[in-house]
Amino acid sequence: MREYKKIDLPKQKGHKALLPKVVMTTVLGLGITIGSVYADSFQNNLPKVYHVYVNGEHLGTVGSKDVIESFIEEKVSSEEKKFEDLHLAVSEEITYIPEVAFQPVFNNERVIENLEDKITYSVQAVKLVVDGELVGYFNDKETAQQVLNKFIAKYVPEEIASQYSMKAIEQTTEGDTESTEEVATLSSSEVEETETTPVLSAGQSTILDVDFSKKVSIEEEKINPSELLTEEQAMKLLERGTIADQIHKIQSGEVLGSIAEKYNLSVTELISLNPNMNENSVLSIGQEVNVTGYKPFIDVIVTEDKMVEESIDYQVKYESSDELFKGQSKVKQEGQEGKKHVHYRITKENGNVVNREVINSEVVKEPVNKVIIQGTKVIPSRGTGSFRWPTAGGFITSGLGYRWGSYHKGIDIAGVSNRSIYAADNGIVKSAGWNGGYGYQVVIDHQNGFRTSYSHLSSIHVSPGQTVQRGQTIGIMGSTGNSTGVHLHFELYKNGALQNPSSYF
Repeated sequence: MREYKKIDLPKQKGHKALLPKVVMTTVLGLGITIGSVYADSFQNNLPKVYHVYVNGEHLGTVGSKDVIESFIEEKVSSEEKKFEDLHLAVSEEITYIPEVAFQPVFNNERVIENLEDKITYSVQAVKLVVDGELVGYFNDKETAQQVLNKFIAKYVPEEIASQYSMKAIEQTTEGDTESTEEVATLSSSEVEETETTPVLSAGQSTILDVDFSKKVSIEEEKINPSELLTEEQAMKLLERGTIADQIHKIQSGEVLGSIAEKYNLSVTELISLNPNMNENSVLSIGQEVNVTGYKPFIDVIVTEDKMVEESIDYQVKYESSDELFKGQSKVKQEGQEGKKHVHYRITKENGNVVNREVINSEVVKEPVNKVIIQGTKVIPSRGTGSFRWPTAGGFITSGLGYRWGSYHKGIDIAGVSNRSIYAADNGIVKSAGWNGGYGYQVVIDHQNGFRTSYSHLSSIHVSPGQTVQRGQTIGIMGSTGNSTGVHLHFELYKNGALQNPSSYF
């Protein structure tokens, strides 16, 4: 049997309590560690739920965020099918607050049902603004620019519209109101620098500038996709514009129809704006008419240079001649218009000329004056007493005397080479016009006791009081009045007594 020797340890201050303390500390530390691990494990194994909020409003609790996110993804995808090439997003802010619970309570279906009533959809769009007034929303900047291109192309060729359409437009992005973007593809100054203005020939023109009458800007904004406009809808809005009070002053030659057309109104609409008017109203120059109606959102202002060939009126010059009787004239030289090329600078608003300035004018052909010879020879009003045959040839078909039971007071002449009727002698026209059975008739007083009459004319070339010369054309043979055919009925009187004309030829 082995004996064990007893060994006494040296005594030290504090040594008595050291061992128990070490033991206690070790045991306590082990307990805390085991408890912490157990608590973490227990908490991690508890279910987690999520409280759902829409714009700060509590909708309910779901068991997983995936419930909401899957629903939103499905709804957005479904909504996007209604709008071609649009990427939609939910407009509202959706937030989650997680909670760990021993016995959680949640209702996915109810939250989805509540959420469906709350959410709306939006798209990042651009809005077209004219002088601070909204025109409409578009899917992107390119669409808005294309609308403005088409609007300008109503007044200038399409290729010109594409050069100038965006010159004055500012691009303002959301959250950066200071930034602007020049969106013109080519400004007027750049056109002048890059392209020499061609020399214009007559009938040619060139566009110098195209601009808008008001400030136009494009700004980004989130909107409901149903607010987006098509190009066609936007064009109608730009053209129709807004209601504007306007007064029109009547000008020479204007009627209700032309005024209504000028302001894109019907005559009925124009009358309704002016209760004191009707379709039979007589318009006076300077009269004011209410033409209140739609005014386009914006005017397209076009400045162009145009070369125009214009006529230069010729002057009429007169020369005197004693070879012609007074009152007679003949053309010595026909007039010819001259030509000039006028360089205009023209300003138009929506196709209507509002200003025209002459830049230069060059005469390319001088006008030729018209020369007229006027007679100065005095026509004697007193007859010679010697009478000429009153027609161009012909023969007597019925003489003076009784016929068909009545007395024929003159002679009838027919069978002429042309139908001109001539004054038988100098004299003054006593009457010229319709005279019952005689038809159209001319009576000449020869101022020497003789008087002649010419009847059944188709037309008369003289007037009462006119002095006529022997042989002068006074009318055209016809068959007016009581007549059975084309002929001249000629009568001759001396001192009021009927004479037989055959005795004087």
